[in-house]
Amino acid sequence: MKLMKTTLIAATLLACLGASAQEAVIRKNLGERLPQLPKIDEVTKSPMPGLFELRVNGTEIFYTDAEGNFLVQGNLIDTRQRRNLTEERIEKLTAISFDTLPLKDAFTIVRGNGKRKLAVFEDPNCGYCKRFERDLQKVDNVTIHMFLYPILSPDSNEKSKNIWCAKDRVKAWQDWMVRDQAPATANCDTAAIARNVEIGHKYKITGTPTLLFADGSRVPGAIGTAQIEKHLNDAKN
Repeated sequence: MKLMKTTLIAATLLACLGASAQEAVIRKNLGERLPQLPKIDEVTKSPMPGLFELRVNGTEIFYTDAEGNFLVQGNLIDTRQRRNLTEERIEKLTAISFDTLPLKDAFTIVRGNGKRKLAVFEDPNCGYCKRFERDLQKVDNVTIHMFLYPILSPDSNEKSKNIWCAKDRVKAWQDWMVRDQAPATANCDTAAIARNVEIGHKYKITGTPTLLFADGSRVPGAIGTAQIEKHLNDAKN
């Protein structure tokens, strides 16, 4: 029994050493041959035999062979289970825990008992966001954390600053998004808006609106009242 245990430990150590050496070869060869490639954050075996996953820039995925002779950019598909493994991996890497959101950089809207929770990243010049906001008016018993996310134009940034600096941010926001009443010019510390853009880039929020629910699920794009209700209820259960 002791011999078997010792053999197993030795085999595990050899496997770890082998994996480490292989990772070193991949890093060395790709670093020398492709100096323009971003710094490699992680090298791991992919589900496909002989193929290794490279993670760069935090959440970008490439694939290579054991010696770094080839570099592949694209999706790895499991044809048996009909799953996009690359997409699933990126979703996992960019998942946002609701509890870790920097709520101090958002303004909050509470309706009814406020028990259900929703965070939204929106650009004030986004037409889809305006449509979404009109549907959101019909949703009750919810707490909404609104993150201003001006990514469409310089004017988006100006409007976001005026809304953030308004005496009543909720009113200024809804006046503009629902009633087309432009926010008055206002000045204050708007570092929160820059931080919103930073966190959005970090977690690959590339469009508005982007909705984040309490269970960590993410919905990109405008959805109607019925779908909002469904996601809120699913996240609560």
